[in-house]
Amino acid sequence: MIPTPPTSGRTIQDVAPYADQVFNILAEIQALEDFDIEALRAILKKYPRDGNAIFSKNLLMRTYQHLVAQGRVQADSQLEARLRMKPVRTISGVAPVTVLTKPYPCPGKCIFCPTDVRMPKSYLPDEPGAMRAEQHNFDPYAQTRSRIETFASNGHATDKIELLILGGTWSSYRKDYQEWFIKRCLDAMNVERPPAETLAQAQQWNETARHRNVGLVIETRPDHVTPKELQWLRYLGVTKVQMGAQSLNDHILEMNKRGHTVAETVRAMGLLRTAGFKLVLHWMPNLHGATPQSDLQDFARLWEPGLCPDEIKIYPCSLLANAELYEYWQRGEYQPYDDPTLVSLVAHCKTLVPKYCRINRVYRDIPAGNIVSGSTLSNLRQEVQRYLQAHQMQCQCIRCREVRGEAVSGELFLDDGVYVTLTSEEHYISYNTTDGKMAGYIRLSLPSAHAPQTGITELSGAALVRELHVYGQALALGDTREGRAQHRGLGQTLLAQAEETARQHGYPRLAVIASVGTRSYYARHGYQLVGTYMLKPL
Repeated sequence: MIPTPPTSGRTIQDVAPYADQVFNILAEIQALEDFDIEALRAILKKYPRDGNAIFSKNLLMRTYQHLVAQGRVQADSQLEARLRMKPVRTISGVAPVTVLTKPYPCPGKCIFCPTDVRMPKSYLPDEPGAMRAEQHNFDPYAQTRSRIETFASNGHATDKIELLILGGTWSSYRKDYQEWFIKRCLDAMNVERPPAETLAQAQQWNETARHRNVGLVIETRPDHVTPKELQWLRYLGVTKVQMGAQSLNDHILEMNKRGHTVAETVRAMGLLRTAGFKLVLHWMPNLHGATPQSDLQDFARLWEPGLCPDEIKIYPCSLLANAELYEYWQRGEYQPYDDPTLVSLVAHCKTLVPKYCRINRVYRDIPAGNIVSGSTLSNLRQEVQRYLQAHQMQCQCIRCREVRGEAVSGELFLDDGVYVTLTSEEHYISYNTTDGKMAGYIRLSLPSAHAPQTGITELSGAALVRELHVYGQALALGDTREGRAQHRGLGQTLLAQAEETARQHGYPRLAVIASVGTRSYYARHGYQLVGTYMLKPL
């Protein structure tokens, strides 16, 4: 029997004892013409680990990586795809690393929000991301390193990291904590360097690091967005802002003690868009005072000129025992939607989403045991998709159209989708396949005369690229696998199209809200760092 270190439920660290067994397993997997999960299981049963256990995909992948490093096996992209765990995690082109800030008071008094002193406001200790954060004592470095190592051990490329910082209202934390937190996240990506002395140094090192930060996301409230806050966010390197709109009805907002108005949400969206940020709104059906009919009307307002988010998260209100809303329910003043009602509502909402928007989530990942009453459908997205198919309805959002892990073959055609907001003319320029899939896009924003003053001088007179994204499984930098959307030159062509469109509209220069890890990419295309943006004269 092959000797093995005691596992006792922990991840096996030393993979060398399994090298010979896994070598044989890999050979059989490579030889399969038709690969599926059943074929894999049959092979693994032939080679039991330690005499009676089944090899996990994680252990297979890490042993494969060990064999490649030893020169016993040649790297094989098809084999890696068969071994990769949870490929959907990096299917959109980047590896998303989520970290949580420490527990801290939130200025909001929302009646639906759970409160737990062990967690940042609105998070529960048994949510997966929150559990990981608590295990690492909310340390930003430890959280970031752990997630990167997990992605790598499961066979995912980790060259391009989107950092998502969650936890209450980011803007309410002390600024010295914010700066330290992001620096430590970057230190964890700059693994080949010692800890940086300053945030600026960490950002500079990350431009050429092994794990480059290609997106930095924070959460805040609309009433915290000011020109001064925009400048601070750019100093930190933030490129995308998530905000809780929750409702677009002032009466509903007041009933739920949200603490801001719809006008403040519209104002915040205008400021953020004019500064080039990517915009994500959270929207909550089933709030106190809402009905399915009013929710559907409310959702339609998201696409009015004052809002038009790039991405949305649909978070149906969950009734939790440690939220004030629980008392309303006990008095009979609030009733959660049942499963059929919620599925129908979300399905009809999805049909209203324009092609330029991505629905990131349709359900908050709250463990069912915390929900007192109402829907506990953790597979709500799947149920909604079944409803759409059964009723011959369709969603055109980015997530439903992106090429994901598929190879891109045949002709791609360019489409310039134009829509107007209160502060800009937006061009959603995308590469699409003839069967309705989307391989990549660029968001070009042309500020209008009504654009608000942001105080960011380097943007004066400039058109803005707010996002450039090419889809498909995340590939390592320089990997040009045949048929994959990433690294086929689509990004370069989309950028050139945005430059030409801005030039035709009379803009003398183009600014890109580039993450620190993408600055070198834009530098290769003639852009220079001015302030916190990459700029190019047209």
